[in-house]
Amino acid sequence: MQHCLTILLVLSTIGIVWANGDPKVYRPVRCELVPLPNHQVSFRIDGMEMTRWHYGPDYPRPFFYPFNGPSGVSLTRMGHPGASDHDHHRSVWFAFHKVNDDLNFWADGTGTQIRQKQWFAYKDGEDEAIMACALGYFDTEGAEVMEQTTVAAIRPGVDGYELELQISLHPPENLETVELRKTNFGPLAVRVAKSLSEHFGAGQLTNSEGALGEPDIFGKPARWVDYSGPVVVGSGQERNISKEGITYIDHPTNLRHPTKWHVRSDGWMGASVCMDTGITMTAEKPLVLRYLLIAHSGGCDAALANASAKAFAERPPFEVGKRRTKHRPWEVWRKTVERE
Repeated sequence: MQHCLTILLVLSTIGIVWANGDPKVYRPVRCELVPLPNHQVSFRIDGMEMTRWHYGPDYPRPFFYPFNGPSGVSLTRMGHPGASDHDHHRSVWFAFHKVNDDLNFWADGTGTQIRQKQWFAYKDGEDEAIMACALGYFDTEGAEVMEQTTVAAIRPGVDGYELELQISLHPPENLETVELRKTNFGPLAVRVAKSLSEHFGAGQLTNSEGALGEPDIFGKPARWVDYSGPVVVGSGQERNISKEGITYIDHPTNLRHPTKWHVRSDGWMGASVCMDTGITMTAEKPLVLRYLLIAHSGGCDAALANASAKAFAERPPFEVGKRRTKHRPWEVWRKTVERE
């Protein structure tokens, strides 16, 4: 009996269990998604949380927070450092200022809401973990006016990690078209930590064309924009300064690439696909946009950003669909990859 208990203990520590009488080996993967209470999903690499998806009813739209740098400190913040009327700036979030007849999905207190309607898939993996879900844009009367199929993938990076985002904006089933009006605001925004901002901290805005600072980057086309600066790491006498940042990359297949950018010295950056003119979408012609956010150590490294942009451009897009797989009514995969 003692020998049997010893064998069972050893086998359990290496992840071997029995299913239907046959040994089954469980090996942990690097990239994982862990659903949590209160409508949250933790995005982890090697067991450490990199970011967290919040989609609960306490807020008018979903967002990612924290967005941790390599040191484990968030490179983003909730809200503006100096203006209370910018509390809608929640770390990393999806929103749009003017939809159809000037419905405002950007600011708080407008009566509109963006809600997660369902999740399609959580897929762990060695190279990436992928979440797919559906968001609905609801007007002040509670009617859905736009749908967003959202895919978010966490990936280990060369220097930090990457959050790859793909969205498909299209009309809901009850409408034929949806219009995005001309605006600087949307669809993906990033509010950086106070210390990273040029005005409130000691950060630096840089773009792919070598421009520095808000005046030379705002409204200009670029393949990517980077916001880097100091972050405070540790506590008590162990507190010290580390330099880290976020690179925000526009995919070359995106409409109007290279996009024009809405950036501010107070610590904000966003790709502005509708800065010059609006877009009309149908079910047959959705607006598909792909973006990459890279959390990195050190200041802006143009060579590394360009290499990451090139690798991003070569990666296939995601597809979400129904499958006849046991216990998985929906799945997400890269389009050119064979389905399992």
